[in-house]
Amino acid sequence: MVTHLESFGAFLDIGCGIVAMLPIEHISVSRISHPKERFRPGQKILAAVRSIDREKRRITMTHKELLGTWMENASWFHPGETVRGEVRSVKEYGSFIELAPNLSGLADAREDLRPGDGVSVYIKSIRPERMKIKLQVIEKLPPLAEPEPLRYQITDGVLDRWVYSPAGYEKPAVETVFTAEDP
Repeated sequence: MVTHLESFGAFLDIGCGIVAMLPIEHISVSRISHPKERFRPGQKILAAVRSIDREKRRITMTHKELLGTWMENASWFHPGETVRGEVRSVKEYGSFIELAPNLSGLADAREDLRPGDGVSVYIKSIRPERMKIKLQVIEKLPPLAEPEPLRYQITDGVLDRWVYSPAGYEKPAVETVFTAEDP
């Protein structure tokens, strides 16, 4: 359970009063500026142990792997669909729109968009070999009263290796390798 949030991550009660750290970079593949964009104190979430430092008595958790690979997330969407998304960042060449916590696409630049804005987007194309989704913003939307529930792809078992990038991806694989050793 999430106990409290800081700019650098979330603190979790993982049972028996043991507190573990979930760093912001391990919350989701989509970049967020603060854990409050994904969690709230008291929220029950799933997480996996990333490392244990027995000397410092610290447990580091990870969450992003449980939210699924690029292909698992992309399979929920299809070119030609119009869906809700959230602006994650705005650059001069376009805006990155999060469709799911582990999946974002790029929309053409618009001056009226800000990080955190809800938008309706049209999916122009999905290219797994480049891990790219091209989007067109249709309109800005009012904020959601409650955040969308998280969709977990992995809910039990042991992770030893997780590959986010799809087969045939043109660049080196994006992956996490879990080990039983302390860092």
